[in-house]
Order: sequence, then structure tokens, then C-alpha cells
Amino acid sequence: MTERSYHHGDLRRVIIDTTLRMLKEDGGWQFTLREVARRAGVSHAAPYKHFPDKAALLSEIALIGFERLQEALLAAQVAAPDDLLAEFTAISHAYLTFGQNNPALYRLMFGGAIADTAKLHLEPRALGASRVVIDFLERGQAAGLVRKRPVQGQATACWAQLHGLTMLQLDGLLMPEKVGENAVEAALAALREGLVG
Repeated sequence: MTERSYHHGDLRRVIIDTTLRMLKEDGGWQFTLREVARRAGVSHAAPYKHFPDKAALLSEIALIGFERLQEALLAAQVAAPDDLLAEFTAISHAYLTFGQNNPALYRLMFGGAIADTAKLHLEPRALGASRVVIDFLERGQAAGLVRKRPVQGQATACWAQLHGLTMLQLDGLLMPEKVGENAVEAALAALREGLVG
């Protein structure tokens, strides 16, 4: 396929899809834009039509990661209707599974590869996943199931726990010899007990 055969707007999608595939296959983002173009089957200048540099492309990829994480959490939420405790468990497992299934993408989203990670995390597209958790906590408090505490603090505790567990899993550090059997379930139970009133 040549660059000329793309319909208007498809080139950007091809660059993004190729980058996501490379991230998954290569397990990192050390590739160049020239390599992305080569694997996409376009000219080496093609990526620059949509992304001024590699940093801009990686920021877009990270934002797509946040959107996909939000989608995973929402799907888990829908799968556990009318049971807030089951919903909490489903959302938690969806978060952990997302990290396990997308290790390089997850590290890109939360690591230091993007120059202004803090700014990236305040983008509306990046805030969707945390809104799912905040929504759950607000509904839980309204139902009298979740302790009445500042919701953002509770959401931060959930994020810290889930992110920590995800990173420990990705780094292979949840060794039974150190943390015992079923460490993830035990940690999620402790978090749940801290939230439930």
C-alpha cells in the first residue's frame, strides 16, 4: 500500500495503528518515526504530516491508552449491574488486566517517557478512567455502602493501590515467597474493607 492510496484522514490512523502494534511487539518505544513510517509502508516524511515529532506521537498513543482503560473499566461496570461490591471487584480486575495485557502502553501512560507527563494526565481524555472510579465512589456513598470521606482521596487510594499492584505484577515482584498466595485478591480485599462503611 502506498501513501497515495490512503483516503483523506486515513494516514493518521495508519501511523497510530502501526505505532500501537510496534509498542506491543517491541515492548518499548525506542523506535524512530522513520521506523514507524517504514513499517506503515509510507514515506519517511509521512508521520510528520500529523505529528511534529515523536513526543507528539507518543503523547497521542498514551491518550489512546487512557481511553482504552476507561472503556475497559466501563465494560466491567456494565457487567456487574446492581451490585456495588461486585462492581468494585470487576473494575479493579479490569484495571489490572489492562496493565497486564498492555505492559508497554501502560508504562508509557504512567512512566517518564513523555516530557510533560503531569500535563498529559490533566487532559480530558486522560481523566476518563478516574471519572469512572469517582462515579462508583459517589454512588457508593449515596447508597450508604462506601464511607463518607472526600471522594478524591478515596479515588487516589484506589489508584495508588491498583497502579502499585499493576507495576509489581509487570515487574514480576508479587512473588508468593514474599507476599504469599493470592496477594492481589488479599490487597483488593483490604482496599475494599477500607472503603466500605
